[in-house]
Amino acid sequence: MAKPLTAARMLAALEGEGCEVVEFRSWRTHNRNHKGDWGPVNGVMIHHTVTSGTDASVELCYEGHSTLPGPLCHTVGAKDGRLFMVGHGRANHAGRGDGDVLRAVIAERDLPRPNDSDTDGNVRFYGIELINLGDGEDPWPEAQLDAAARWATAICRAHGWTQKSVIGHKEWTDQKIDPSFDMAKFRGRVETLLG
Repeated sequence: MAKPLTAARMLAALEGEGCEVVEFRSWRTHNRNHKGDWGPVNGVMIHHTVTSGTDASVELCYEGHSTLPGPLCHTVGAKDGRLFMVGHGRANHAGRGDGDVLRAVIAERDLPRPNDSDTDGNVRFYGIELINLGDGEDPWPEAQLDAAARWATAICRAHGWTQKSVIGHKEWTDQKIDPSFDMAKFRGRVETLLG
């Protein structure tokens, strides 16, 4: 378990991994902390937005919508590799998931299949939303995948975690299908970057 990175330390970590970061509005103080704690943190969670278009997707992830207020993540990954910072603190991204999965992330061991919704993930995970329709046809450009892997690597390196602290939303709960790419291969990218 770890204390969440400060906004300044998060930026330094991302820049250290060669990420192109865009600070969106008042992201440093934009959060859902009034609903509960953020942290201790244990890992990073990968999502896809089910949207298209950078501006609209970033705006949605910052503001949220009528049934789910923003921020909906900490970072939005654009197709061109830019990373938009939209929140810092508790965010509405993970929701409830399987406590057995959290325990596996903490222990950095292989993940069990999720079959329960007994644990609040918004407390425990950093979240990135990658702009993609998630329909299996919308492409995943290399620039976007590389930036997402560098984002995850930056956080893992800052906390001293391995690639086993990186999970997909679909690995947290059996109610989700995101992201629509292979998480084992994605963790392989993070492992390579961690060196």
